Amino acid sequence: MRSNGGDCVETARKLNERYTYADYCAWPEDERRELIDGEAYALATPTIAHQMIVREVFGQLYSYLRGKPCKVFVAPLSVRLNADEGDDTVVEPDILVVCDEQKLADGKGVVGAPDFIVEVLSPSTAKRDIFRKYALYQASGVREYWIVDTEEKIMMAYLLYEGRYSGSLYDESHDAVPVGVLDGCTINLTEVFMGV
Repeated sequence: MRSNGGDCVETARKLNERYTYADYCAWPEDERRELIDGEAYALATPTIAHQMIVREVFGQLYSYLRGKPCKVFVAPLSVRLNADEGDDTVVEPDILVVCDEQKLADGKGVVGAPDFIVEVLSPSTAKRDIFRKYALYQASGVREYWIVDTEEKIMMAYLLYEGRYSGSLYDESHDAVPVGVLDGCTINLTEVFMGV
């Protein structure tokens, strides 16, 4: 992942204290942050390329899921992977699909692991998405996790099998990448990366 050389890398920084979901709820609404094991990270504003990719993947998923029980969402939407008294992990994936309505019951966000998550890499979040969130999503039971690299125009797809992710790599030439957890759904990566 190449850096764009801009100032945005500096803004997505780790904050220095330990926090819980209660702290997260008390923060101002205009300050987007994620919590991972009690560590807070400020979120930078996405780039145009990032937003174009999110829009295209979301659009394809939305079209496929229209009228079906699974629902697709786009950030910002909080996901509490381990909702309990000591809850200290709240993430905001770029795109997520939830098939269990009970996980949406509180009306504030998702409580529990989504079925499918897509993270689009930014220079400021790439390491966290590739390593920390990969491990977090795997341990939490996210059934499928995609990482999209805007610079290299590649996508890494991970399917959960017996508690571990198994991965496949795709590039912009793939026009029908299957979404393993959504029977019959494919994403056209040629269209996803077009114009980026």
